Amino acid sequence: MRSNQSRPSTLAVILSTIFFVAATLTLGALATNVVVTMRTSADLRDDDRAMRAAEAALQSLKDKLSSTVQNNAERDEAYDKAQGADLARWAYLNWGAVGAEYPLYDGVVVVSADRRIVTATLKTEDMDPSARFGSGFRRQVAQAAKPTHRPVVNFVRTPFGVSLMASQAIQPHTHPSFAGPHAILTFFKDVHTTDLLSLEKQYQLTSLRLFTDTPPSDLLTVPLKDIGGRVIGYLGWKSLKAGTRVYEEVSGQITAAVGILAIFILTVVLSGGFESRRLTKLARQAGYEASHDSLSGLLNRSGLLSALSDELAAGGDVVLHMVDLDGFKGVNDSWGHQIGDGLIRKISEALPKAHPQIIHAARLGGDEFALVQRGDADFPAFSDAILSTFSGVFEVEGRTVEVGASVGSARSDGLTDPFEILRRADMALYRAKEDGKGRGVAYHPELDRERERLAALEDELRAALDSGGVTVMYQPLVSAKSGQVNGVEALARWNTDRGPVSPEVFIPLAERSGLIDVLGMHVLRQSVRSALGWPGLKLSVNVSPIQLCNPSFASSVSRLLDEEGFDPNLLTLEITEGVLMTNPEQAQRAIDDLRKTGVRFSLDDFGCGYASIGALRQFGFDSMKIDRSLVWAADTDGHGQDVLRATIALATALSIPVTAEGIETAQQADLLRDAGCDQLQGYMVGRPMLAEDIGRLASHVVVAA
Repeated sequence: MRSNQSRPSTLAVILSTIFFVAATLTLGALATNVVVTMRTSADLRDDDRAMRAAEAALQSLKDKLSSTVQNNAERDEAYDKAQGADLARWAYLNWGAVGAEYPLYDGVVVVSADRRIVTATLKTEDMDPSARFGSGFRRQVAQAAKPTHRPVVNFVRTPFGVSLMASQAIQPHTHPSFAGPHAILTFFKDVHTTDLLSLEKQYQLTSLRLFTDTPPSDLLTVPLKDIGGRVIGYLGWKSLKAGTRVYEEVSGQITAAVGILAIFILTVVLSGGFESRRLTKLARQAGYEASHDSLSGLLNRSGLLSALSDELAAGGDVVLHMVDLDGFKGVNDSWGHQIGDGLIRKISEALPKAHPQIIHAARLGGDEFALVQRGDADFPAFSDAILSTFSGVFEVEGRTVEVGASVGSARSDGLTDPFEILRRADMALYRAKEDGKGRGVAYHPELDRERERLAALEDELRAALDSGGVTVMYQPLVSAKSGQVNGVEALARWNTDRGPVSPEVFIPLAERSGLIDVLGMHVLRQSVRSALGWPGLKLSVNVSPIQLCNPSFASSVSRLLDEEGFDPNLLTLEITEGVLMTNPEQAQRAIDDLRKTGVRFSLDDFGCGYASIGALRQFGFDSMKIDRSLVWAADTDGHGQDVLRATIALATALSIPVTAEGIETAQQADLLRDAGCDQLQGYMVGRPMLAEDIGRLASHVVVAA
């Protein structure tokens, strides 16, 4: 009986034991499977994170070199040099002369518009790009020459490893254009060990190395491809094996007890969740830094383009407003870049709050911002809201700083290309600044048509200067006492097949296009040659502010007078005070150098709002010309005559001869003569005329004294 009774108990114990063992094994197996799955998942998650980080690291290298090339290729000075014969020397001094420790790039290659190698250096030493980079270099140059504003960036295999190469067409910054062949700027940077160490630390890539052959199979890798899509190398690094490390640390406790196993599983789950959140935060931070400006915290250009793409894809109209600060350079010059950076931060805080319909704000670099609007607020109201942000002053580190702004806006109107809306807004901004700053301008197709007209007109002006199509007319200057012609003022004239073009149009055009020096010297040479036939008559020629700011202006004028055999004492150069305010040091040097040769200087447009007594005394002008607005004001009621007489009396007190322009009536002539004016000019005295007409007029009295 006992034996029979013990069997159930034994069986129960055995069954219980088996059940317990089975349950334990089952729970252990389940727990082990869970742990192994978690370990593998953590390893894969970290590997996936590392792959994304490696791709972000490669993109960071490309973006940095691409930005460097773009900043150097889209420069007016570089574009101008690329059109001349001095490109090789200029390119070496500005780009090629980089030392061994220069961080942005290791070498530079400049290819001319006709695809010749202009300069090719590696850390200041000459090099052969074809030998170093093979056929991929020419393929990249050809691709960079195509119409695009983005640099072409690719990896390339070299005899010494792998290099990153970025190329872009050299083009003007103010008027980007791809018409005609362009010179190509290429920067390249070898993938150095120091670069890998920096990426390893920044993106948590353990033992990051570059392989030009097949890397070991136990490493994680991303391929490096050249312009043809061919794999030329790999970045390889060790997997962190985060899950495996955690498993090895707690494996002993897992086998000790089911409870500890549960705690371990919970710990792994919690640890995995924490690690996932941490890696997600890192990825989010990397994405933020790639799309935001570090100084202002606003979107950068890349972030703006991405936001615009999303908004355009979402449908409906959006408006892009480009904002450029007026006077920001003066803040940096006066207070330093620390105050300038502080001002940028203040403005970056204020601009997004300027209007409730602003959905994105960006800083595109320097003192240029962008705002994206979605809503039905009209342009004038929105523009006024932006400009009102600058109506007051900004307090920056205890200093009161004041700047203005100009706004250019463009509506999407069904556009899907963010670059096009950016171009249109930038064109409108350029017009706003050209029209006097401190205002807003909305894009209109007429801006494109006007740009095309100005480009065509610029080509015509260049051709006219080459062919002698720009001529000179001469307006008499008459002695107020004797009534006889004692001088002439040279006036540039340009007649086309469509009719005459006003100097108010083609002179600013020449200044913007870089033709003003050629135009000015052309007019001066024609005038001097004509004046040689008028013995005793003095010649007055207007000088553009840009001419006077040219360091070679004085020597060019002196050389021209020597070549033509003209007496410098008979030449007077008329300038406005605007140039004296813009660059007083250079203006003073040019005036002093030419005055030593006998050339005289006259302050033009006195009384129009700029000219001052300080300018008359500081620069020692030989004469001054009263603006026609003062002459015409003397005909109206009020104090016009008193102001005119006081102005002439001021010049008399300073012993400065006075010329009055805009004389149209005998009454005006009598008034100016009685007030003490020395010289008269205007339609009553004589209209602009040809050189031969001046010769016949020189011996006659044209105004009764």
